[in-house]
Amino acid sequence: MRITVIGSINLDIVASAPKLPRAGETVTGAALARHPGGKGANQALAARRLGAEVCLMGRVGDDAMAGEALALLDVGGVDLSAVEIDPTAPTGVALIAVDPGGENQIVVAAGANHLVTPEQLPARIEGPLIAQLELPVETVEAAVGRATDFVCVNLAPAAPVSDQLLRRADLIVVNETEAAFYGDLLHHGGGRVVVTKGAKGATMYQRGVQMAWATPPHVTAVDATGAGDTFVGAITVALLEGMEPEAALTFACAAGALAATKAGAQPSLPTRAEVEAIITGL
Repeated sequence: MRITVIGSINLDIVASAPKLPRAGETVTGAALARHPGGKGANQALAARRLGAEVCLMGRVGDDAMAGEALALLDVGGVDLSAVEIDPTAPTGVALIAVDPGGENQIVVAAGANHLVTPEQLPARIEGPLIAQLELPVETVEAAVGRATDFVCVNLAPAAPVSDQLLRRADLIVVNETEAAFYGDLLHHGGGRVVVTKGAKGATMYQRGVQMAWATPPHVTAVDATGAGDTFVGAITVALLEGMEPEAALTFACAAGALAATKAGAQPSLPTRAEVEAIITGL
C-alpha cells in the first residue's frame, strides 16, 4: 500500500526533568535532547516502519532545523518530494517537558506548518490519506475533500471542523480529551471511530456502537511523546491490510506501547518485527 500523510513537521526540543512544572514554577536538573517530530512526520514514519510505502506532504523552513526534522524520515525511506521549503518561515518547533514516568507537556511553535495551504495540494489525492489538525484546518478540509480512497483523520489537537470532514472520514482517531470536545458529532458519519485511553487501551465504534476494544501490553514507559502518532499509523496500516477490528486495535496498542519505551518521538517508533514480537509474547 502507498499512504499519503499530510501534516506537521517539527524539531522537538525535549527537556527530561525530575517533574513537570506547575504554572509559574521553575524546575531544574533537566537533560536536553533534540529529536525529529511533528504529528504528520511521526505518523508517516510510523506507517513506513510498519510496512507501508509513505509520501509526506508538508512544509519546513529554509534553515538548519529543517535538516534535523527530516533526517530520520529520509533515512527511513519516506518519500519527501511533496515537502516544500518556505523561504520566510522557520521550521516548526515543539518544546516538550517529560517527567520520569513518561508524562509530558508540549508547546508547539508551528512556523512553516501554518503556511501549508490548499494550493500546495494536488487536485486529487490518490490512495489512502492520513491527516491531523496541526496544519490550518482549511488545508486539512481541502485534503480530505480531494482524497479518493480511505481517509484517516486524527482530530488532534482538537479544533472545530466541518460536518463534511467528519462524515467523509473512514476512520477518526481521538484520545479521551478530544472525544469529549467533539462529543456525539464523532459518530454522525458511517466511518469507524477509535478512542484511545493510554495505558487502558482503545475502543472502536461505528455509528456510536462499540465494535471492539483492546489493551496494550505492559511496558515500562519512558516518554509518551509519539505514542499516539504511532497508534494512528499502526491502526491505519492494520485496517488497510484487512485485519479485523480487534486484531487491528491490538496491533496499534502494541505499537503505541512500544513507542513509549524510548525517549523522543521518531527515535522511539517501532518496527513491524518488534510489534509482532510483543504481540506474540502476550
